[in-house]
This record gives sequence, structure tokens and C-alpha cells, in this order.
Amino acid sequence: MASIDEFLSLDVRVGTITSAEVLKGARRPAFALRIDFGALGVRRSSAQISDLYEPADLVGLQVVAVTNFPSKRVAGFESEVLVLAVDNGKGEQVLLMPERPIPDGGKVS
Repeated sequence: MASIDEFLSLDVRVGTITSAEVLKGARRPAFALRIDFGALGVRRSSAQISDLYEPADLVGLQVVAVTNFPSKRVAGFESEVLVLAVDNGKGEQVLLMPERPIPDGGKVS
């Protein structure tokens, strides 16, 4: 079981996807995303969400991401944040998104 302090140590925020493209060289199909987190700036993320989404459809969507994990190199791409998604029971990843517009950088509490 995780403690409340462990949960609160995560910096989970909302950001808007500003660009998305296929991440070439990834072992599993993935997209390279740029996400605007307001005052935190624009961060990059690799996301394995290609079963349900096309790059052009992602631009402008707000997503939820963990912003304080260490960077991870994926197919030569520096992934700085972890975009959150949920398996829909069919092996496809559904993005977690706010149901209303939120200022970029809004902290999940």
C-alpha cells in the first residue's frame, strides 16, 4: 500500500499537447509528444497510444501527466513526463483527460 505522503510526492499536472508525431525507432508503436504545462514550460513525452489516436488528432488535447519522474530515453528521444492512460480492456490505451478545460500546469489534487 502506498502512503498519502508517497502519493503527494508525485507532481501530476494537466497540459495541452502542442505537437505529436510517430516516434521512429521505437520497439513498440509510440508517439513523440510536446506538451505545454504553462509555467512549467513545454515538456516531451513518448506515449504508446497509437491504437486509438492519430498524431493530428492529439494536438490541442489536454492530458494528465506525472511531471517529476526522471527523464527516460526512448528510441533516441528524451521523454521528460509520463502521460497517464488506462487500458480499456482490449489492450488499447485511453488517455486520461480533464472533462473541462483547465489552465495548463494545473496540479491534480
